[in-house]
Amino acid sequence: MALFVNQAEINATLWKACDTFRGIVDASEYKNYLLVMLFLKYISDVWGEHYQTLSEQYGGDEERVRRRLERERFVLPKGSSFAELYAQRNADDLGDLINKALSAIEDENKSKLTGVFRNIDFNSESNLGQTRERNTRLKMLLEDFASPALDLRPSRIGNLDIIGNAYEFLIGLFAAGAGKKAGEFYTPAEVSELVAELVNPQPRDRIYDPTCGSASLLMKCAAQIQKQGSRDFALYGQEINGSTYALARMNMFLHGIDDARIEWGDTLRNPKHLEHDGLTTFQVVVANPPFSLDKWGAEDLGSDPYKRFERGMPPKSKGDFAFISHMVASMDEVGGRMGVVLPHGVLFRASSEGTIRRHLLEENLLDAVIGLPSNLFFGTGIPAAVLVFRRGRSDDRVLFIDASREYQEGKNQNKLRPEDLEKIVQTYRNRLELEKYSKLASLEEIRANDFNLNIPRYVDTFEEEDAVDLGAVQVELELLEDKRAALNGQMRGYLLELGLA
Repeated sequence: MALFVNQAEINATLWKACDTFRGIVDASEYKNYLLVMLFLKYISDVWGEHYQTLSEQYGGDEERVRRRLERERFVLPKGSSFAELYAQRNADDLGDLINKALSAIEDENKSKLTGVFRNIDFNSESNLGQTRERNTRLKMLLEDFASPALDLRPSRIGNLDIIGNAYEFLIGLFAAGAGKKAGEFYTPAEVSELVAELVNPQPRDRIYDPTCGSASLLMKCAAQIQKQGSRDFALYGQEINGSTYALARMNMFLHGIDDARIEWGDTLRNPKHLEHDGLTTFQVVVANPPFSLDKWGAEDLGSDPYKRFERGMPPKSKGDFAFISHMVASMDEVGGRMGVVLPHGVLFRASSEGTIRRHLLEENLLDAVIGLPSNLFFGTGIPAAVLVFRRGRSDDRVLFIDASREYQEGKNQNKLRPEDLEKIVQTYRNRLELEKYSKLASLEEIRANDFNLNIPRYVDTFEEEDAVDLGAVQVELELLEDKRAALNGQMRGYLLELGLA
């Protein structure tokens, strides 16, 4: 099948469509409208082409076409397609029409899309302006997506991943413009890739992210298994932000994953993945939780029914170890492994965090500590670390990797290059000790450091300065002094000629 479009063309057209909102609506808000419209345009084009094919196949028999379409992956109800909304782009109640179309799509696809659009209001005065301005912007948005370059019929794009990739492309660009708010929905692609490779998901694994954002980490884990030629995995996530939860659900759908269980709610106060009156456990647990979250729920969880905080209660103003404790409790007893991205403070802060850290080490759960470069994440320049945990470890040594000095420097954000990722992953998988890069530290050594995991305590990156040859320096100074004296003499000669000396 010949392709008539490529990824770069779609991405460029989508980014141009952002001009409808750029400078008027905050990037953290208008991303929702662009991504929902991309979603609607894609499912409309898929549905429309399939309808046309079946209509030709059944000789225009509408009843047979309808019955066949009802068995498809999703149903697009009459009046809800992009084309039908585009035809009404001059309507006075355009925002309301779009909302009703999205609601009808949810109703017809309850198992896959229930609640996906509930937090995204195309009739919002606070986000999109008063009626006249709002209608103008929405009309422009529909016209942008009616561009021939965004004809997303399967016969034209040929590959579902083109749309999934476009979705990820927009999320990444919105994150760049959203500042600190970007952390609510986006983990840089290379960091997600790193965490996924470290936990090494396998076919038949259940994979869980308790702070899943737009599901980029879960998607990277799924991709690791798909590379092995398998789609035998199950994805689970929970997200506290309603609009970000919607992005995760749409992201899964666009990547062809219909059975992911993504829940909306506060994971610490109200975990949604439960079984047998306890937490569901998973072979793989991954997360990039909000760094040092204040007011995470300590006052509500003194008697946690899920016994997540038996190693100690994290401080009220820093939720890092609350997420760690939840994730550890969510790991399968057999073969469970976990990768989590956190600020460096978790490695050395004392008091209750020090107590929890000691218990985790004495239980032989911590497998590796990997220091990342600074300025990798949108909204914060502080360096982060990846902590890897495993159940059933036979070795009590912890691998420390200092990967903070190997990266590509960028104008706004730094980036891990493919070779940087490869070095980290191979060092971890092979438990290598490399000079000034990695070190295996025994529990005894860590205990002697009072369970402080600060990476420089274990990986010596000190670079000795070259020895100074004082004799050579003295000779150089004498030569410079001779030159200075000669120049002074020359200058006096010029001044005498000018009658100035």
